[in-house]
Amino acid sequence: MSTAPHKSSLAALTLAAIGIVYGDIGTSPLYTMKEVFDEHHGIALNQANILGVVSLILWGLIIVISLKYVTLVLRADNRGEGGIMALTALALSSVAQRSRVHYPVMLLGMIGAGLFFGDGVITPAISVLSAMEGLEVATPALKPYVIPLTLAVLVGLYMLQSRGTAGIGRWFGPIVLVWFTTLAIMGLINIAGNPAILAAFNPLHAFRFMINNGWFAFVALGAIVLALTGAEALYADMGHFGRKSVRLAWFSVVFPALALNYLGQGALLLSNPAAVSNPFFQQLGPWSIFPLVVLSTMATVIASQATISGAFSVTQQAIALGFLPRMRIIYTSESEIGQIYIPVVNWLQLIAVVLAVVGFGSSSNLASAYGIAATATMLITTLLTFFVVRHGWKFPLPVILASTAFFLAIDISLFSSTSLKIVSGGWFPLVISAIMVTLMLTWKRGRELVFDNIRRHMIPLDDFLTSLFIAPPHRVDGTAIYFRMEGDGVPHALLHNLLHNKVLHQRVIFLTVHATDIPHVPEKERIRIVPLGHECYQMNVYYGFKDERDIPHALQLGARESLEIEPMETSFFIARHTILATVNGGMAFWRESLYVAMARNARDAADFFKIPANRVIELGTQVEI
Repeated sequence: MSTAPHKSSLAALTLAAIGIVYGDIGTSPLYTMKEVFDEHHGIALNQANILGVVSLILWGLIIVISLKYVTLVLRADNRGEGGIMALTALALSSVAQRSRVHYPVMLLGMIGAGLFFGDGVITPAISVLSAMEGLEVATPALKPYVIPLTLAVLVGLYMLQSRGTAGIGRWFGPIVLVWFTTLAIMGLINIAGNPAILAAFNPLHAFRFMINNGWFAFVALGAIVLALTGAEALYADMGHFGRKSVRLAWFSVVFPALALNYLGQGALLLSNPAAVSNPFFQQLGPWSIFPLVVLSTMATVIASQATISGAFSVTQQAIALGFLPRMRIIYTSESEIGQIYIPVVNWLQLIAVVLAVVGFGSSSNLASAYGIAATATMLITTLLTFFVVRHGWKFPLPVILASTAFFLAIDISLFSSTSLKIVSGGWFPLVISAIMVTLMLTWKRGRELVFDNIRRHMIPLDDFLTSLFIAPPHRVDGTAIYFRMEGDGVPHALLHNLLHNKVLHQRVIFLTVHATDIPHVPEKERIRIVPLGHECYQMNVYYGFKDERDIPHALQLGARESLEIEPMETSFFIARHTILATVNGGMAFWRESLYVAMARNARDAADFFKIPANRVIELGTQVEI
């Protein structure tokens, strides 16, 4: 009785993981082999090179994906959550805040998040475009329609985001399972036609390929890495499906299917070198091209959906960790808190994807831009994991150094190879990453300057209340809630209210919202109330970086601690800070101006915290930075 539900649940989670987690890496066979043997790489199409390339891909999947990510990195979860921001929060919590490595670790996390956004633009563009290019294989007459059809699919996908994926999401797993089954069957058919390709399991073929081809092999490595893109997705989505289901999906379905298909494409090239123009769509002959275009389009749309959802999730976490300004977040599911929609991110990403498709024009050109963001993110993940394992888990230093050096050697080799393509397209995701890192660093530093300014003029709360009640002001009925930043001090809104209205509510609550470095805070630990005397209270509300900010709901929890709050008799006082940029301030003037613009366009605090608009009173104050 107890094991049946568990098995059913694990099977359902594994099927869902196949659809969401592995859509990106699962569509890599569409373009990887074609790009490796592109004439620009100078790799001769002979048996030794085909065996060497397939061997490199197989052992890349074994070492980078199976060993590094699925076996090791998945252990570095932040209370069940994965992804670059969760790993950053975990790494930051494992090193002391005043440590000299604290800022570099935070910067690494920001760069990793920026690269994730860059990668998230390239993935939908190259995936859907490579699927549509199958039409060219069917007949060159359809070539003019490839880009318009790609844009139509992508625009439709982004327009549907506001509706959420609850309805169609249940089909993701079965569709992608059919995709992987098709990959495996096509691979087996071609392997049966030329079993000599099975020699690629011998890693010596990979070493010989690198040695014999020298510089050309190093250049081709930038295309081979396309088979490994999507590694970050399986780590980022761990929180939705659990470590066990992600691992089970990889070892039982995804890895066998990918290995068989790459072997099959290699066997096809051994038997028919002319198929190098697009080996994926020529695996079964002309009759299969149109069905494969339809199936691959569905698979790439699902892979793109996972990337889009990932961008929403990373943005939400970055906001909660104080790296980005507040934005409008819409929850598209009543049962799944992870299903969110952020309009600003959605439309900005669509614009960038359209520019990528139109600007690069083909999956081959986009391939130059694709690998660099993925390999750089892999490199950062290795570095952040080092801090977690060393400072958080306290593993022996020799073991950590040896394992980190091993993976760093691979990551640096892959990154170095893809960096050769910066001029030919790799600059695109790097520009997106640089923009995002600049925004995050500016917002983080700007907030610190604002808080420093406020702290310099703060009045200690305990001393203020003591002096206030020596000759207390007139008290009026109701409850007043004043938002108060972390640390000691009287909220500006309270000072303004006393100055202008000369009254104090019968009950006063000082509300401080704490952002923690864990994904979720249990409701029983959500609030802490400290009585300050004279019907004044300090209420601390704690949220994880994936928790929805809902202050009215948090206030309801106050009844558990004998502090019942009647919503219709409660007023929320919020200080609205008008930020002024100054010359020779804490940042360069252009960065201060950028911060001011971001602050002005940030989502209203009352709206962000779900406070009823008719219960809010805003009092303004100016702050120079």
